[in-house]
Amino acid sequence: LVRLRSDEMSGWQDGFAQQSRTTFAAEFADDIVLDATALVTPIEGRELVAIVMATASSIYETLEFTDSAHAGSTSYLQWRATAFGGLAIRGITILDRDAEGKVTSAAIHHRPLPMVLRFSAELGDRLSGVLSAEHFVAP
Repeated sequence: LVRLRSDEMSGWQDGFAQQSRTTFAAEFADDIVLDATALVTPIEGRELVAIVMATASSIYETLEFTDSAHAGSTSYLQWRATAFGGLAIRGITILDRDAEGKVTSAAIHHRPLPMVLRFSAELGDRLSGVLSAEHFVAP
């Protein structure tokens, strides 16, 4: 594993900072697949994944990327966040990129479990009418 330079992840981090669907979408391949502990089933496609990521980023009150590394075309980002009145969330994100540098696969792992369940329910509420409830854990 090699430590990433901050500029190598700036687009992904900017998406969170700006809570921007457009900023996230610019990082994604057309056929990106998003898997996450807060999702029951994966989300596929640039536009839908960008909507989910922009919505998810708006749930966080704080978010700090604490460490990062990469091996080949895969990057690993460790982070900590708060949501729901200052409750702590920790996690790791794994990003796979194609030859053009676009993210083809994102796997986001939240912990601890009670926060995963709450985050999923909140995301499902915020995306009601955009994605079916089958993607999320019921509250």
